[in-house]
Amino acid sequence: MAKEASKKAVSKAYDASSITVLEGLEPVRKRPGMYIGTTGPDGLHHLVWEIFDNARDEAMGGHASDIEVALLPEGYVRVADNGRGVPVGIHPKTKVSALETIMTTLHAGGKFGGEDSGYKISGGLHGVGASVVNALSEHTKVVVHQDGGMHMQEYRIGKPIAKVKKIGGSKEHGTIVIFKPDATIFKEGVEWNWEKIVTHLRQQAYLVKGVRIGLFDARGDTNSFETDRLFLRSYALDVPSMTFYFEGGLKSLVAFYNKHQTPVHKNIFYVDRQSENVEVEIALQYVDDIASRTTAFANNIYNSEGGTHVTGFKTALTRALNTYGRNANLIKEKDENFTGDDVLEGITAVVSVKLPEIQFEGQTKSKLGSMEAQGAVSAVFGEALGAFLEENPDDARAIVNKVLLALKARKAAKAAKDSVLRKGALEGMTLPGKLADCQTKSAEEGELFIVEGDSAGGSSKQGRDRRTQAILPLRGKILNVERARIDRMLASAEIRALVIAMGTAIGDVFDLSKLRYHKIIIATDADVDGAHIRTLLLTLLYRHFRPIIDGGFVYIAQPPLYKITKGKATAYAYTDKEKEEALRELGAVSSEIKESADADALAEESENETEEVASKSAKAAKVNIQRYKGLGEMNPSELWETTMDPARRVLKRISIEDAEAADRIFDILMGTDVPSRKSFIQSNAKLANLDV
Repeated sequence: MAKEASKKAVSKAYDASSITVLEGLEPVRKRPGMYIGTTGPDGLHHLVWEIFDNARDEAMGGHASDIEVALLPEGYVRVADNGRGVPVGIHPKTKVSALETIMTTLHAGGKFGGEDSGYKISGGLHGVGASVVNALSEHTKVVVHQDGGMHMQEYRIGKPIAKVKKIGGSKEHGTIVIFKPDATIFKEGVEWNWEKIVTHLRQQAYLVKGVRIGLFDARGDTNSFETDRLFLRSYALDVPSMTFYFEGGLKSLVAFYNKHQTPVHKNIFYVDRQSENVEVEIALQYVDDIASRTTAFANNIYNSEGGTHVTGFKTALTRALNTYGRNANLIKEKDENFTGDDVLEGITAVVSVKLPEIQFEGQTKSKLGSMEAQGAVSAVFGEALGAFLEENPDDARAIVNKVLLALKARKAAKAAKDSVLRKGALEGMTLPGKLADCQTKSAEEGELFIVEGDSAGGSSKQGRDRRTQAILPLRGKILNVERARIDRMLASAEIRALVIAMGTAIGDVFDLSKLRYHKIIIATDADVDGAHIRTLLLTLLYRHFRPIIDGGFVYIAQPPLYKITKGKATAYAYTDKEKEEALRELGAVSSEIKESADADALAEESENETEEVASKSAKAAKVNIQRYKGLGEMNPSELWETTMDPARRVLKRISIEDAEAADRIFDILMGTDVPSRKSFIQSNAKLANLDV
């Protein structure tokens, strides 16, 4: 007790002086993740979304018809709109320009005052968008065209360099924001993903009907142009560009999502109606698929985690289809009612709500929390869908039959799954016989290597660290599950073995907390068959074990392509470039490297694919280059050194940055639409790395 008392005596007192007060935009720089979610690539691009959202809100209010986003040299981004322009007059409370107040003060903006504010509907509600971008940028410049003049202010790390000043006259109106993210905040690099930005802006163009959205990639442009002019397109820049303009709204977006799918019914359902203060816009169409694709927006902000509007949508959809199916005698008395899972199978739907007083869960707005949205969506959508089904009997019958098929498949899959689980229970939930399990019971330490064939399985079992590394060899290519239901999947011995080995179960009883290994490592050969097997495994994991990928538990092993030896010196190369570097480091001169091409031809005829290049020096040892075609060719020690040793191996973690794009790619590559797959292969053939 005496020791405890003395410790307390010397500890620093916790009083008023212990409280740190961060002023201005300091909190943003201190804890950027609180405002943009992450300082990785997603957070970096979130800066663009924040500034774009301000321009988009002007368009939603009917004040702007044109928005332009440009990627400029040195990491700069430029966003311009022809809206009203940010006010530049003196703010009565802050005594500085309203522009400076908005750009340098958290929770300052025109989106708080309801009917009397500058915005009745907006995506931004915290008033931190522009100021956060400013705080996290090493340089920001804002130009406002307004009331016949052109005004400008610049900032360094969120602080104004000088007061707002008039820099010229203008007949236009609008706002230009140019910013360069601070590399000390975004330590992974300020690298803009063109496709990511294109996808986001295209999506927004569907959501704001009648608004033109332009995009320029001027990062490599060496010409000088005046960035104070409202729109860069007036310069006719010779750089990659795209323009989006849609009148069809969400109906056009659903058609775009389904362009590689086979529709179950002809007419796309669409409703755009207001219930009290909530505007509800929904479009949907069923396709011949088993996946569900529901995309949600609130005030045009994408809600990746859904929210109350999605809950209202699902409730109304289930109720409407059950009611119509019973009334039309399509669902018999003996049949079960449709469940939420049944009615969602094969659906492509976009749910969008707009409301004045909106509540999100977090600044990144991934989930809507406004309860009034649930009731409004349920009422508007339920009534409109009921009318659609009555007015389009052919479409209604096709939809109900599609859902009936899902119900029957669900029951069959449940029976098959229960059979597998019962069998496992009778056997004491024994792990697959082919699995060489690890000794540790800690999932955090455990690693599961999924390898191709018995040969690779044998080498990896001998070369592994038995304490932490488990090996599961798969025989041949597993089932393509893109169009397969769970009952057919579980009939596959290879898939069943993998499901049991991972421990999470599958389907509605999936439980991520029971994952037995926190590293699922796909280790296939570096050839076409290995790539195919890897794609089949990723399709299985993406469609049925998505939380495992989202949790960062899936990896791709990177075995070397070459083993290079000279005397007692050994080097491994993972690319042809690394092979050339290793040859130089081992003392092989350029003439010897050239000769290796002929040696390669001879080596391919030999059993062990080894080439020998003689050194010009008589005393020098020969340089041997072994080209690995598969993991099975490596002996256990080589496999450990190159692919399994945590201290030296190279692993690539699988992540899904754009779920919608990933979903479409899996549809194209693994689905039944052959013309789309052929077109994709032809379009991307030049990007492929071929090992001939």
